Amino acid sequence: MTNDIGGIYPVLYSFFNEDGTLNRTNFQKQIEHSLRAGVHGVAVLGLITEVGSLTPDERRTLIDWTTDAVAGEVPVAVTIAGRTVAEQRELAQYAQNAGASWMIFQPPLGVKPTSEELLEFYVEVMEGVEITTGIQNAPEYIGCGLEPKHMIELARLRPNFKVMKGEGPVVTVKPYVDQLAGQVSVFNGRGGLELYDNLKAGCVGLVPAPDCADVQVQLYNAFVKGDFEQAQDFYEELLPYAVFSMQSIHTAIYYGKHMYTRRIGLENASTCRSDAIVFDPFFIEAGQTWLSRLGPYRVAP
Repeated sequence: MTNDIGGIYPVLYSFFNEDGTLNRTNFQKQIEHSLRAGVHGVAVLGLITEVGSLTPDERRTLIDWTTDAVAGEVPVAVTIAGRTVAEQRELAQYAQNAGASWMIFQPPLGVKPTSEELLEFYVEVMEGVEITTGIQNAPEYIGCGLEPKHMIELARLRPNFKVMKGEGPVVTVKPYVDQLAGQVSVFNGRGGLELYDNLKAGCVGLVPAPDCADVQVQLYNAFVKGDFEQAQDFYEELLPYAVFSMQSIHTAIYYGKHMYTRRIGLENASTCRSDAIVFDPFFIEAGQTWLSRLGPYRVAP
């Protein structure tokens, strides 16, 4: 099994109707804009998707909508969360049958296992999965994670384990890149903060929110072509907005969705289920200040 996964994989937002049900039209519009922007893949059921507020049926629905809309044009990564091995296996099997390209397993919800315990969990939960697998390894956010030595052991025991998705500053992610030495490919997140440095450190890509994934695609493509000056220019362009959106996960979801829908021209589509943040004109104005330099969502050259 080769491991050629890399690039910019935006995590899709959920969109809702006035009655609170999922809105398929708006959900698919973001996929259309992502594909036109030249993304290298898309991801679904991450924190940006407001996955914690979705029912099991809604999670399966979004998997179906994603694979249907993408129609094989780019890979689809599905984040798998659950409290038990059985819960995660069930969703993983559904995602695999629905046409997911690879999946990202998270630690079991509600507990903080040691690295050794987490290794045992992943070995068990990945049993029977035939497609490429990855893990969400973000101890700074989740409170637990695999040490590099246990990640290498997981790759030995489960040869389809190929990807780590980090979610931290490059200073904490680079040691994994160095110690894994290509045996496991490393993505980072955090909305594009330190994106240039992450690529320089050896990360294979980024799993961000969709807000400015179009610019991040241009940055990534310039970097892999060796045009480092242009890549730095793109980074300077998107950095102020990335700093704004990554003040907290709730900011990224709530205000990020507001800013994103403005960029793609989608009106009255910013409703969130999360009640952790309420509308404040100050933050809308602040986000728009940094968003304005990006302009409308871009189409790949």
